[in-house]
Amino acid sequence: MAEPFPEELLERLRVLYVSNLVPDYYGEYRLRALRRLPLGHVAALDWSEYAGLSGIGGKLQFRLQAGPGVERLNRAVLQAVEREQANVLLCDKVLSLRPATLRKLRQSGVVTVDFVIDNPFGPRRDPGWRLYRRTIPEFDLTGVQRDVSLGDYQRAGARETVRIRTSYEPSVHYLPDSGWSDAGRGRNVSFIGTPYDDRGGFLTRLWCAGVPVDISGSRPHWQAALPADAFAAVFRVGELKGAAYREAIWRSRINLAFVTHGNRDQVAHKAFEITACGGFLLAERTPEHLACFREDEDAVFFSDFEECRAKIDRYLNDEPARVRIAAAGQRRAHSSGYDNDSVLRRLLGRAAELLASRDAKP
Repeated sequence: MAEPFPEELLERLRVLYVSNLVPDYYGEYRLRALRRLPLGHVAALDWSEYAGLSGIGGKLQFRLQAGPGVERLNRAVLQAVEREQANVLLCDKVLSLRPATLRKLRQSGVVTVDFVIDNPFGPRRDPGWRLYRRTIPEFDLTGVQRDVSLGDYQRAGARETVRIRTSYEPSVHYLPDSGWSDAGRGRNVSFIGTPYDDRGGFLTRLWCAGVPVDISGSRPHWQAALPADAFAAVFRVGELKGAAYREAIWRSRINLAFVTHGNRDQVAHKAFEITACGGFLLAERTPEHLACFREDEDAVFFSDFEECRAKIDRYLNDEPARVRIAAAGQRRAHSSGYDNDSVLRRLLGRAAELLASRDAKP
């Protein structure tokens, strides 16, 4: 569970939250949580409105983090902090801020907080991190979601880091009505997401072995990741968000979750969402998954293809066992602080302490 903080500390916070606020996406979900917390004030700025160019020019601007969109965003952040009288700037994967912008805010007494669940130091080598890496020393507090990244951020000059996890959104990820059963579960061994790493090859092997696989996600990405015959057999529908995503979990007998090795992840974001929805979770076995869920009680894990296949054979047609484990997993997710509110309360609780300490200085 997240550590409790005095409510009066949180109530002093006037937060400007900067993120990609496209509906039914993680930034917008976290904004919902911020508005549920007992904060003094919450205002939001959608950085995607300042993306600027499209096409090849837009891709080049994103890779270099330079151009008119960057200038407009930095100016908009400074103006919004002043307009909202914010004392905390919370950035959620904002790649276009300049170090000078953060320095100016810190010098004016604003506590600057960074929250990013992707990995700017990972072997996947995603583009767009050039300017972000220069801002790391300028944040007062950085939320980091993987142990291996703590050292990376500290070597990059981070002032203070706090370990956080990805989390589920309670207004989206919740249980179905009572009475739900396999009669309503038309998806068998279900994966909803992206074909990072070798997920396409792994799921193709399952299908070739006779496992009834059901995949949803970006059609072009999965079409490129799967052989044509496998794609025709297992691909169900494109990207699922919000209610459609939740209902697909409800309609799945087994919900697969993979960690993203290209990000050096140790936990799957979907593990918390699946269990919060009351879905049966079959995920890669990692130390962090084992720390979050009791194996074979709250969730089921596998280390390789053969073990995954064996676990599917064990549970696919055993509805009572799946229902029992899924119910325990949902209770664990609910009681252990794996929700957005708990994660953000912890992060902002520390920001409130920093603000109080700063205000107490003569």
